[in-house]
Amino acid sequence: MPVSRRGLLAGTAVAGAALAVPGTASAAVTTTARSDKIGPNDARYQDLVQRGQNRRFIGKPQYARVIRSTEDAVAAVQEAVRSGKRIAVRGGGHCFEDFVDSSDIEVLLDMSTYDEVAWDPQYKAFSIGAGAVLETVYKELFYGWGLTLPAGGCLSVGVGGHFSGGGYGPLSRKYGSVVDHLYGVEIVVVDAHGRARSLVATRDNAYQDLWWAHTGGGGGNFGVVTRYLMRSAGASGRTPEESLPKAPAALRSTLLLYDWKTTTQAGFLRTVRNWFTFFEQHNTADSPYATLYAPFILSHYSAEQYLLSTQIDAAAPNSEQLMNAFNAAMVEGVEQKPQVIDLGVGPFLHLTMQRSIEETAAPNRGKYKAGYLKKGYSDEQILSLYRGLTDTTYKGPVSSMLLVPYGGKVNTVPSNATAAAQRDVMGKIVLTAAWDNASDDDMHLGWMRKVYGDIYRDTGGAPVPNATNAGSYINYPDVDLADPAYNKSGVPWHDLYYLGNYPRLQQIKSKWDPRNVFHHKLSIEPA
Repeated sequence: MPVSRRGLLAGTAVAGAALAVPGTASAAVTTTARSDKIGPNDARYQDLVQRGQNRRFIGKPQYARVIRSTEDAVAAVQEAVRSGKRIAVRGGGHCFEDFVDSSDIEVLLDMSTYDEVAWDPQYKAFSIGAGAVLETVYKELFYGWGLTLPAGGCLSVGVGGHFSGGGYGPLSRKYGSVVDHLYGVEIVVVDAHGRARSLVATRDNAYQDLWWAHTGGGGGNFGVVTRYLMRSAGASGRTPEESLPKAPAALRSTLLLYDWKTTTQAGFLRTVRNWFTFFEQHNTADSPYATLYAPFILSHYSAEQYLLSTQIDAAAPNSEQLMNAFNAAMVEGVEQKPQVIDLGVGPFLHLTMQRSIEETAAPNRGKYKAGYLKKGYSDEQILSLYRGLTDTTYKGPVSSMLLVPYGGKVNTVPSNATAAAQRDVMGKIVLTAAWDNASDDDMHLGWMRKVYGDIYRDTGGAPVPNATNAGSYINYPDVDLADPAYNKSGVPWHDLYYLGNYPRLQQIKSKWDPRNVFHHKLSIEPA
């Protein structure tokens, strides 16, 4: 089963003065010249406007600017506001909806070259340029200090939206959400008079509310983040080495490969139930399985196979026995066993890179729907999923449902301590469809909406918070949740994403973006 962006990401769905150190650049380095306007006749234009990874959306802004510094961003925002033009900001390019590539966007600010990673002694935190991708962040932190962040497993994702939306990844059950390590943001905001300026908001300065809004409020809401300051909650910042989590030295990993041809309905039901039950039972921060990460990629029948990919910190006590016990729990009561592929033990960063979802030179079209789970689906929901994945009238070999383990350390933080409100969960789901041709849009979107609607039939077609559901994840935005044709629950989209934190986010929006300069289809509405 090939592991590529088309196969796996389509299935997984699934940023002051600085002390320069070897292999890093100073975050304080700025350019005195504002970046130039890049219009449709410029050789760079098409590359910049087509950096998005969802080919359903390709914008046509009047011009783009490549942002190389905070000073650059202030000037670019000021010019756009003065001329009354709609602004969008691009980091890594993985926004699933058209928040950046909407037809009404007139000015595109591209952050991709502003990607320094360095220790900032002024704030006693790591400074990460908002244009950095996770691969850059992981390499710099690991090779420079032996550290890491509990961020995503797709290394081409940009930190810009990933961090501010409450990013997560393979180490989140051990170390929490990435926002639990966010100390501050440097951001360009626009006041009521239309004046652009930059400031640094941290968890303990006068701009704490603006910091809080970026701990899960999502990108494109309050201003242009130019860099993130990372220091774990509770860390003093006395030295870089004690300011973020230590990276594992090595990972142990296995694959369970399932054959659709031998999968029965009963076997599928039991297999998925086993996964849910395991993570319901092993969901505490001190669990010996806290470093075990096992995303289950349930591909459509036309892919012929589906895959459970598991890793655990090799230094965890009895890691081999823990891995074997997990795999045994996954096949318990299942008549047709999967193929077990033992990948052994390998160096942390090497395997993290190897297991990453590859970027593709030819991105495809896609749609994504998500949900948080406090506990596993009911049998009827699992059977609804089975019917969708085995629908032979639909041909989508790179479409899938992803089950992602979550919780653990995440759940030790109060729901209102950060804007990321889901703090009592055990997993996430991501339903994805991917395809090439615009002529097939209706078929794939129709399949997606039917499967998701059937799974959440009892709650109006949406993951309405209750004993099982905890809403959805803003970094997997789905505009259907704001459409009563699909979300028939009566619960507004913002309550699904932000739960009880939305009113506070609205107040912060009114304070820091009173002109609503920064907005999109699911942006926070001013109070």
